[in-house]
Parts: sequence; C-alpha cells; structure tokens
Amino acid sequence: MSSKEIKATLKNAREAIRNKEYKEALKQCKAVLKQDKNNYNAWVFIGVAATELEQPDQAKTAYKKATELDPDQLLAWQGLQNLAEKNNTSDNRHELLGVYQKLMELYESSDKQKWHEVCLKLIDLYQQEKKYPEAAKTWNRLIQLKQQDGADKQELHQLWKKTIQLFGNKAENQDNETQQLLITAFENVLSSLDKIPSNNHQKLSTDYIKFLSKLPHEGDKLKLTCEALIAQYPKSSSLLEVLAGHFIQTECCSEEAYQCYTRLNQMEPINGLGLIGQGIKNMQEQKYEEAAKNLTEGLKHARTTVLAWLYLAEIQFRMHRYEGTISSCRQGLKWLENSVHDGNRYQKPKLQFLQAEALVKSGDANNADIAFGILEQLPNIEPVQLAMKGQAYLNKGQIEQASKISADLTRSHSDLAESWELQGLIDYKQKNYMQAELSFQKALKINEDCGEYYYYLGRTYWFMGEEMRKDKTKTATHLLKAAKLDTYNGNTFCYLGHYYRDVVQDKSRARGCYKKAFDLNNSDEEAGAAAVDLSVELGDMESALAVLRIVTDQSSAGAAKWAWLRRGLYYLRVNQNSQAVADLQAALRADPIDSNCWECLGEAYLSRGGYTAALKAFTKANELNPNAVYNIYKIALIKQILGKYADAVAEYTQIIQKSENYVPALKGLGECYLMLSRNALNDYLDGRASVSAEQALQYLASAAQYRPDISCLWKLIGDTCTTLHVLSPAKVNVEVNFVLLAQIEKTNVHTLNKSELLSLGGRCYVRALALMSTSANLWCDLGVNYYRQAQCLAARHDTGEENTVLELLEKSLQCLKKSVMLNSKNHHYWNALGVVASCKGIENYALAQHSFIKSVQVEQNNVVAWTNLGATYLKNENVELAHEAFKVAQSLEPSYVMCWIGQALIAEAIGSFETMDLFRHTTELGVTTEGAKGYAHWVCATLQDKSNRNSELYKYNIVQMNAISAAQIVMSKYTERIQTDPIAFTMLGYLNEYLNLKKQAAEAYRRAVTLLQNAKDSEKLPLARRNWARALCTAGHYQESIQAYVSNSLTEFDDITGIALAYFKKGQLPESAKAYEKALNIAHTEKEKAHILIALAMIEIKSNRMDNAKTLLFKCSMLKEPSVESLQALCALGLMKKDTTLTTAALNELFKHWDKIASTYETSLLSSGMFSLQSNSLAVQRQASKAVHSNPADPALWTLLCRVVPQHTPQKAEGGVVAGNVAQILSSHHSKNALLFSAVNQIAAGKHAAIDKNNNALKTIQKTIHLYPDDPTVWASLMAALHMEKTLSHLNGKHSKLTASEELFVAAITSKIKTEKIMPPVYLQSLENWSLQQAATGLKEMGRHSDAEAFCTKVLERYPDHPAVFLLLRQVQCEQLLLSHQQLPDTVLEELKKAVMSNFTSITAWHWLAEIYKSQGLMVAAEMCYRQGLQLSSKQGDTSGKLSSLLRLALLALSLSTVKVQNHRWTSLVKEATNEAQKICFCPLAGLFQALLQFIVKMGARETRRLLERVVYQPGYTESIAAVARWYLLRHLWAKNDDTLIEVLLQNAKMKGDSKVEKLYQRLNESS
Repeated sequence: MSSKEIKATLKNAREAIRNKEYKEALKQCKAVLKQDKNNYNAWVFIGVAATELEQPDQAKTAYKKATELDPDQLLAWQGLQNLAEKNNTSDNRHELLGVYQKLMELYESSDKQKWHEVCLKLIDLYQQEKKYPEAAKTWNRLIQLKQQDGADKQELHQLWKKTIQLFGNKAENQDNETQQLLITAFENVLSSLDKIPSNNHQKLSTDYIKFLSKLPHEGDKLKLTCEALIAQYPKSSSLLEVLAGHFIQTECCSEEAYQCYTRLNQMEPINGLGLIGQGIKNMQEQKYEEAAKNLTEGLKHARTTVLAWLYLAEIQFRMHRYEGTISSCRQGLKWLENSVHDGNRYQKPKLQFLQAEALVKSGDANNADIAFGILEQLPNIEPVQLAMKGQAYLNKGQIEQASKISADLTRSHSDLAESWELQGLIDYKQKNYMQAELSFQKALKINEDCGEYYYYLGRTYWFMGEEMRKDKTKTATHLLKAAKLDTYNGNTFCYLGHYYRDVVQDKSRARGCYKKAFDLNNSDEEAGAAAVDLSVELGDMESALAVLRIVTDQSSAGAAKWAWLRRGLYYLRVNQNSQAVADLQAALRADPIDSNCWECLGEAYLSRGGYTAALKAFTKANELNPNAVYNIYKIALIKQILGKYADAVAEYTQIIQKSENYVPALKGLGECYLMLSRNALNDYLDGRASVSAEQALQYLASAAQYRPDISCLWKLIGDTCTTLHVLSPAKVNVEVNFVLLAQIEKTNVHTLNKSELLSLGGRCYVRALALMSTSANLWCDLGVNYYRQAQCLAARHDTGEENTVLELLEKSLQCLKKSVMLNSKNHHYWNALGVVASCKGIENYALAQHSFIKSVQVEQNNVVAWTNLGATYLKNENVELAHEAFKVAQSLEPSYVMCWIGQALIAEAIGSFETMDLFRHTTELGVTTEGAKGYAHWVCATLQDKSNRNSELYKYNIVQMNAISAAQIVMSKYTERIQTDPIAFTMLGYLNEYLNLKKQAAEAYRRAVTLLQNAKDSEKLPLARRNWARALCTAGHYQESIQAYVSNSLTEFDDITGIALAYFKKGQLPESAKAYEKALNIAHTEKEKAHILIALAMIEIKSNRMDNAKTLLFKCSMLKEPSVESLQALCALGLMKKDTTLTTAALNELFKHWDKIASTYETSLLSSGMFSLQSNSLAVQRQASKAVHSNPADPALWTLLCRVVPQHTPQKAEGGVVAGNVAQILSSHHSKNALLFSAVNQIAAGKHAAIDKNNNALKTIQKTIHLYPDDPTVWASLMAALHMEKTLSHLNGKHSKLTASEELFVAAITSKIKTEKIMPPVYLQSLENWSLQQAATGLKEMGRHSDAEAFCTKVLERYPDHPAVFLLLRQVQCEQLLLSHQQLPDTVLEELKKAVMSNFTSITAWHWLAEIYKSQGLMVAAEMCYRQGLQLSSKQGDTSGKLSSLLRLALLALSLSTVKVQNHRWTSLVKEATNEAQKICFCPLAGLFQALLQFIVKMGARETRRLLERVVYQPGYTESIAAVARWYLLRHLWAKNDDTLIEVLLQNAKMKGDSKVEKLYQRLNESS
C-alpha cells in the first residue's frame, strides 16, 4: 500500500469515527498498521475507537504506543488523559500524574490556559494521593508563572490565600519547604490587604500566629509577630492566648510570661491558658492549693496542654494526693500521644516516672503491678527507680524481693536516701522497729529536709511501745518536725492526733490535728472518724456534721461507710428517722455484710414505723451474726408488734435456749402468750386461752424471779390472771409457779381455780404498786381486778359470801377513784369507774353517769363510754336517752358491737320488727354472749312459727341470711363459754336438729337436761328430756331414746308418739303399734290422727301385711281433712306392690290437693315411679323435666332429673350432666347425689378422659370420693368409671396408666357396706353383688383370665350360693376354651346352659349364652336365647335390655341374610327387630342394620342409597356408625358410576377424618 493509499485509509478511519462507526475505524487502522507499524495517527485512531467501544486496555496500549513513537505530540497524551480520567482507579491515577506532567510540559510554551487547567488538576491529584510536598511545589510554580506573566495584585492575593486554604490545615506535618511556603503566603496575604488594621487582617493575623505556634523552630518569629500584633490589636485575647501557649510550651517563667498570663486573665477570667499560666506562677511561689485550683480549672478549657498536666501532677504529688497525680499523669500521657509538638516529647518520661512514683506511694497492692509496667517502659534504670520498684514489691507483700533490691541499693548506693528509706520501710513492715529507726536516721542524714522521713521515724517510735509514745523527744518531736517540713502530709497530723488523744489526752488539740489531717485528705477514714467522734464528745455537733457532710457529698453511696454510718446514727439519735434510713442504706452499700450496719438500719426503720423493713434488716443482721442475741430479740419484738405472736414466741424461745435468764425475752414471751390468750378469748377458743395464759404466767414468773424490782413484770402477771375472768370456772385450772405464791415448797407448781387466780392477780398489782405507787394505770388495773373477783364470787350465788363481794366492790371503787385522782385526763379510768359504780351491789348510777360523761369529755371519740352511758340509761328505763347514746357510739365506730347490742335491746323492748336484723348484725361484727343469745332466740322463735314459712320476711331473715347456720355457730361459742345456761343448750340443740347435726343436737339436749336436773327445775325438765329423746332417736340411738322417754310420765302426746317412733326404729313393732294406738286415743286433731294411722300402716307394711296397711291408709284418706302424706304413702304402697291402678288412683287424688303439698319433689318422684312401673321411660324423664321447669329453683328436682336420665333415657345423658351441675350450684346439700349422678350421666354419655381431660366421669367421681369417702355407692361408681377408661385404652391399643386393682375396689366397697347404717340392706346387697360381678368382668375383659378365675373362686368360697359369680366363673372358663378355637363338647354346653338357668332373670347371661351358641354355629339356639332375653326385659320393664336384645337379634339375622337357606326368614327377622327397636327410641344402630340389609338384598337399588345416605348425612348418628355406612355407600355409588355423589361422599369423609373410605376409593381405582 502506497503512501497515498495510507492517507486515504486514515481519512476513511477518521470519517468512520466521526460517524461513530468505531469497528469500521478499527478495521481501517489495522489495515494501515499492516503496512506501517509505526504510523502515529493509526495508533491514535485505534485508541479513540477502542475507548468508545469500552475496550480500555486496548485503548491504553494504543495510546502508549503512539506516545512512544512521538512523545512530543499532544493527541496521544490527551487520549491517555481522557482514558485515565474516565476510569478513576488507583493505577490510572498513578499514571495520570505522569500524563499531567507531560501535558504541562507540552502546554507551557504553546497554550498557557491549557497549562493552567492541567496544573490545577495535577495539584488536586497530588492532594488525593496525599503527596503534599509535590502539590506545594506545583502550586508555588503556578504562582511564580503568574508573577512572571504580570498578574495583578488581587489575583496574586487570591492565589496566596488559596495556598493557605490548601496546605494550612496540617502544616505541622509538612516538610520545611511547604511550611516556608505557607509563611510566605501568610505574609503576602497580610501585606496585600487593603485595610490594615481590619477585622479581616486581625482574623488572618490570628490564623498566622496559630500556624506559627505549631512550628517549634519558629518561636522567635512567633514572639515578634505576636508582640507586633498585640500592639496593633491590644484588646485581642486570641493573640495573648497564642503567646501564653508559647510561653507555657517553652516553660518560660519570665516576668514577661507572667504579665502575659495576667493580661489574658484580665481579658478572659476563665481562659484556660491564662489560668494554667497563673497556676504555674503559683507553683513557683509554692502556693500549691491555688496552683492546683488554677491548673485544674484551666485544664477544663485547655485539656491538650500536656505540660500543664505535668505541673498539676507534680503539685498533687507534693500534696500527697496520689490518686489525683495518677489521673493527671494518665491525662497528660493520653494527650501526649495526640500531640505534634516536638517539645512535648521529652515530657513523657517525666509523666511516666511521676505516675509510677504516685502508684507506689499510694500503697495499693493493685497499683504495684501497674507501676512495674511503667518502670519497665522508662529508658534508663536509675537507683531511685529501683527503690521505687522495691517499695512496689513491699506494697504487694513480697518482702523477699524488696529486701533483695534494698540490699543491692544499700551496698552500691549507700549515699542515696531512697536506699535507706526502702530498708526502713521493710524493717517497719516486719515490725523490726529498732532497725527501721536506724535506717530512717541514715536517710535523714542524707536528706535532712525531707518531712516524709521524719514522719516515718515518728510513726516508728509510735509503734515501738508505750514509753516511746510518751517520750516527747521521740514521737512528738519527729512528727512536729515532719508537719513543719511537709504541711500537706495528712498522715503526720493523724498520728499527732493519736498522740494528743492517747498520750497527752488533750481532746481539743487532738481534734484539731485530726481535722487538719482530714482537710488534707478527705479519703482518710481514720482521721475523719476520729475528728467526728471527738467533736461529738466535745459537744460540737456542727463541726462533726460539717465533716460528715463533706465526705458524704463527695462520695457515692458505695463508699465512705464510716461517714454514712456516723451521720445515720446522729440522725437516729435526733429522731430524724428518714434521713437516718437513707444514710444507713448508703453505708450498707459500702459494706453489705456489716451486721452492725444492718442492726442500726433496723433501729432506724423501727423508729420510723417501718416494721416490715425493720424485720428484714434485723433478720439480715442475725444471718451475718447468729450469736447476737439483740438481733433475735428485735426480730421477736417486731413480730410481736405486728401481731405475729406465734412467730414471736419461736424467736423468743430461741433466745431463751441461748440465755435462759434474758429478762427481755422472758417478758416478751409472757406478753406474746398473754396476747395469744386474749385472741383466743375473742375467738371463743377458751381452752387455748387458758393454756396460753398458763404459759404466760410461767415465763413472767421466771422473769420476776430474776428481776423482782421491775414493776411492769408484776403488772403483766396481774393482767394475765385477770384476763381469764370471762371463762367458766370449770375451765380455769391454771398451774402457777411457786415464785408467785410465796410458797416454801419449791419443787412443784400449784393449780389455781378461777377465784384463786384472780386473787393472785390482785396481789401482783399490789406488788407492782409497791414499786410504783403513783401509777394511775396500776391503780385502775387493781380496781378492775377487784371488780372481777367480786363478779366471780357473786356468780356462785353463795349467800355467805355477800359481804365479801360488797367489800371487794368497795375496794374496786376506791382504787378507781385513786387512779382518777392521779390522772384525770385518761378516759379509760373514768370509764372503768362508771362500770363499777353501776354494777349490782353499788348501783350508784349518778356516779356512773358522771364518770361516763367525764370519759367522753376527756376523749370525744370514745365509743365505749357512750355505749356504757346508753346501757346506764337503758337500765334506768330511759329509752330515748339510751337510744341517743347508742346512736352516737354507732356514728363514732360502726364496727363496735356493744352499741349495736344496745340498739337491739331497745328494739326488742319496744317491739320493733328490726330486732332480729340488729341481733344478726351483732353476730356479723363479732361474737358476744349477749348478741349470740339474742340472735339465736329470734331465729328459734321464727322457726317455731310454722305459719310464716312462705312470707318474704321469713325468706329474707332465715333463708337468704343463712340464719340457722349463723345462729348455730354463735351459740356453739356461747355454750362453750357459758356452760350453766340450759336455755342456751336447748336453742343450740334445736338449731343442730335443723342442720341435721344429729349427734351434736343430742349432746346439746343432754347438757340442758343435766343442768336442769342439777337445778331441780321440774317444770322445764320434761320438755328437755323430750327434746333429748327425740334427738337420740334421730341419731340412731334408739334404746337410749326409749330410756329418755320412759323417764317422763308418758302422758303427753309428743312423748307417746316419740317413744312409738323409737320402738319402730329399733324394730320393736308390737310395742310401737301399742304406743301409736295409745296416742291415737288422745289425739286432738284430724291431722294428728292421720299421721298416727300412716305410722300404723308403715308398721303393717313392715310386718308384710299389705292389705291391712292399705285399709289403714284408705281409712286415713276418709277423714274430714284428708292427709297429703297418707295419699303419698298409698301411692308408694302401690309402687311397692306394682299395682298400677292403686298408684294412679292415689296420684290423681293427690293432685286434687296440690295446694297443700309442701314439696314438689315427693310428688314428682312418685309420678316418675308410676311411669317407670308402666315401662314408659320417656315419660319418666319428661315428668322430671316438667317438674324442673315448674320449679327451677328447687335443687332436689334437678337432682331427680339427673338421676332418672341415665336409667331411662341414656341418649340424653349430656342433659343429665347439666342438670347435676345446676343442682350443685343451687344447693350444697344436694352436692353428693348431684356429683354422683352427674358422673353416671358422663359414663352414659361416654365422657372419657380422651375427649376432655378436665371434665370427664373419672374426674367427677374422684372429686365425689374426696368429699364423701364413706359412701359405698361412690366407690362403685369409681369402679365403673375406671372400667370405662381401661376398656377405651384397650380398644385403642394403648396401655392404660390406671393400675387400680379390682380386688381393692371390692374390698373398699365391702368395708363401706359393713359400716353403712342408713341405706336399705337390699340395696347394699345388690351393690355388693354388682361390684363382685364388675370386678370379675373387668379382669376378664382385660385378658387376665387366670386372675378372674381365681377371684371368682375366692368369692364363691365366701359366698357359695352366689349364682352371678358362678356364672362369671363359667364365662371365664369357657372363654379360655374358646380361645383354643376348638368345638365345645355337648357336656360343656349343657353345663353352661345350667349356669345361665341359675341366673334365669339375668338378660346379659342369656346374651352371653347366645354368643356361645353363635361361635359354635348353633344359630337357632342363639336366636332362642336372644328371644329369651327379650322376653325377660319386657317382663322386667328394662328398656335398655329390650333394646339390646332386639339389636343383637337383628345383628344375628343380618349375618345370616346372605345365606340362601331360609333367607326370607332372616330378612324378615332383621326388619322386625329393627322396627321394634326404632319404636322404643331413636336407634342409630337399627337404622344402620336396615341400610345394610337393603344393601345385601339389592345393592343397586335407589332405596339402598337413600337408607345409607340417611345414616351418613343426617345428624344423630355417631361417627363409628356413619363410617360403616359411608364404606357401603361408596361401594354402591361406585357400582352406579355416580362420580358426583362419590365426590360429595369423599369430601364428607375427609371432613370427618375417615381415611378408610379414601383408601377404599384408591383400591377401587386401582382395580379398575
């Protein structure tokens, strides 16, 4: 290719690039390069095209090749520039530097503008690459070229200003050439400003000197510039600040520097550098306090001044503030690491050495390791550093290493004071004080002006012994010398304080020394504590509090325990308890295991009234110090205050076990038992009260034996003796220690009765008065005791003691007057005086009224005095005033029961209908004898009035208010307290009868009889005996009842009928009949005659003379006033005889007198019985439901409904469960039967644990058995529930967790039956038979055939003639034979038939025999057995048995319907049996059998689908039955190819979880 062609090709390539056809351009260029490899333009064009095609590597190679071919051509270099700028990577930036340099070289002579642009890019790139010197040189070259080109002043000003902006930020890191360039820039900028001086000039000047301050070698220039600028701007503090920083940095201490600091402080008082400079000046003047203050304040504003930290550390070290020194050194080293000033570098060893020295001098073992590390970092190991290292070892307790260093130092550097200092400290540590003295003396010879060495020597003398302490030339002289040389060593002044306190015994001077030591070192706990303690001793509390306040204000709650503790104790002493608690808590944070602190905190809490918190504090103190008796005492005392007397007794007893003569604990025990006795009296627990009082006397007597001079002990004894005055004399027999009786015999205790005990109490009060004769309280207690003694004697009704009673009352009155004279401001004394004045024997009502009024005047909120005043008015028959007084008392304290009793008595007196309500309210507020008897009287009177039972008043007062139970409770307590009131016992017996508490009623009546016999009250005694006899008969004690009746004359109607009933209950029917006939002769009313005739009829029934009984009952119904009870009895007789006509007639007649029937339950029960007799099970349930709907509030009817449902309509068992729950809610009296019947319903409904773990038959029975463990019926029900659970587990293939043995249940039921006396024997016998059969059946069904056989054999040995068990034995034996799958011999079949015949009336036995025949292929025989069972169930009216027989018969016929022989007969039998079953009730199984029969007869018929769909889709069919029908329905639909209905069926199966149908569908699909 010729040259011309090459040019044409290159032209084409240029055109292609212009047209953005870059690939074509590459093609043209490559064609040129084939001819001319060194063609510059071709390589450039390749670079351009490759760049546009995003092929940077090819483009770079092409451009580089072009630059190599012609380095002075611009095109290739420009291409490289564009390429590198486009791809901004680190490699490209590095190459770009060379490209820019080459372009600047090429542009310099040709294009100044381009050169300027490239220069700016190069400078920017240099800065990005952190090549600041090259950037500065390039920028300087730019300025020079601008100057050469004659740039104007403004442009040059901007360039120099730009220089400062570009390179001024990190000038200290720049090289010298750059720094000089910046200096020139600053000077040029400042000189080129138009206005001088000006704000702009001042700002730039400030920046300039700040820049110069960063250059250590420009100090002179900085100083000159600052001086010139300060002269120019005298009010600029920033210039002075820079200059001050320069002086500080250069450690200049000239007068000029101090003047600079002064001027700066005058301009800015809080300027950091100015304060630092002032601190340096103070340091030079040895004003360390001011220096430390100024340096500290200055460093807050100039923290980076390293030298200031060093100065501050040195000052703190000289002032022995080692922690501050360590902190300052650390701060200085921290800022030193960030400092760029070369002048700061040499400060590092100083800071490190000073820090290490402070760490060692602090004496902290933890700081020693840090000191080791710092000393290792120091460049040179000096002897002084070795001495410091030795002291560090000594601080850690490593004396051996310290001794080694000391030996080396004393040998090699004996002229070094630190060597002997270390040796002296080692000797002092080892308590070798003589050698320590010599070592410190040698150190002092070398350095005579070291105050620390004098301190060491004085301290050594202090510990050398008592003589050395008293030798002034030794201890005191050296300590005073140390204090003079080193006024900042607080330890010196502390030991001087010890000297003045312990040796000179000058507390004032000692306190001054301690105060000085504390002022120098606020962390010196010893000095501070001693200063506070001495200030307290000297009575200067202000000084003490000032010291404590300083410490507590500066320290946190976890430090300075001594200060917090002392201030807390001070606040506790002055009764500022809240502050005391706060301070003592802070002390505990510092030392949580100090038992004394916890004890003090407990005292503070106790003083503040925080008993619970105090209890916790003392408990903690006791845990930390178990041997401290005081803590246990305080714990017991607080529990006593809180009313936890039993717990307090345990604590006090613990003290007595440790120290039996600890009187406070003995006193506390006595007080606690006294309070327990009073509490028991309030709760009417008289026996417990007597025992507690006896124990109180025991401990108080022991306390009085040790300290007979303490009056409060004798008072407590008197209180204890007097407390039991309310008890019955029969209950007070208290054993008293011989100490209290002044007996010579000291080996035993003496038993005192009530009178003797009260007399002892009086003597103890006299003993207390002998010790404190002016105590008004003791005089009052003595007066009350005399009054109680008089009451006790008066209760005996002994005429010979009347004078004694009057004498005691007079003494009581005089004592109470004495107490009022001593203290007339106590309302209790006036109240007691009024009570005694109004009592029988004195009856000075004027004095009583005066006393009560005075009591009210002294204390207006005095409910007791107002109540007593009302009682006084009431006793004097002034009802209105009494009412007003009681009314005021009620308003003052509505819970005070006695004022309500007063109002009740007033209401009773005026005949108010609110009387009963008022008495009831008194029993709700608390039990009192007056309120209890009053309320019981009104309850009994209301109950005796039979005419008001349906009134609203009766329902509210008796039923709604649960009056009978409430009255019985309070009367039980009343009779426990007052055992001489026969009327009270009679009322209690009457109430017990109503509550069906038979034994308690008999006992109460017996007590009444005994009291009346002792009182020889012939009028009331016969009635009491009649009550007692009636209660005995009710309780089942028939012979005792007969004897009680015989004790009366047997002339009264009630006595005759009562003994007749007792004879009847005892089984003496002839005697009973004679008595009833006698009563019939004296009966006054038709009703009485009717009841007697009914009783005679019952006797006839018992004698099995039914016709006579019927005659008597008919005779009863023919009276003028027919008795409802007689009709009910006649109906019951019809049921017994299974006489439907009689029963119906009696019921019809009974319904005519419906308005006279008191209870619906009996009538409903009889009606249900009649329907049951007619085998109308549904009517039985409906009758009970009807009764419930008519009387929904009657729990007995709900219980009846719950009872009949499982027996007659088991398909509605869930409703029966609901009925049982309602019965439980309505009344607790029916809870037993309701729970039991609910469980039976749950069994009938299949409510097992797998369905609901919390609500199932087993859970309900378990609850029942816990409540009624003695009922055999409940145990039998538990047996049935367990059998259901076990059977379910067995059917599901799971192992049952219920392991209870059937034999165990049989034994439990048998034992309960033996002790049962109320249930009929026939019922108990059938229950036992059922349990035996159930146990054997359970064993058999669980596969335990051998156990079942053994059980049956064992039962038969006990009951040889038990046909049911014999049948079970044969069933077990037969089942074992059937398991062998062998044909049974005819003899065995005959034996089995005999066993069934022995149980001919057992339907299940015939069913079992039918199953045996079926297994042997004897279908006709099986059919006959089922028919026999059907016949029996129809005869017995057993609906369940009838239904079971029909279904079994239908199943047998269904299984034979496929057999061609007699096919029509079996098919007809299925239809007949299922239709009969459906007539009885809705029977899902019968419906399934009908559908299956249709499937067998004609599988594809439409009727088949209809019957099967009814079972599958209609409600009421259980899932197990529906699943079978679903399976057959799928086969039917498959045969009909009905895919739509199959899909519906499969969806139903999926919804019900029936996987078998889905599997069948899959198999049918696979087979097709």
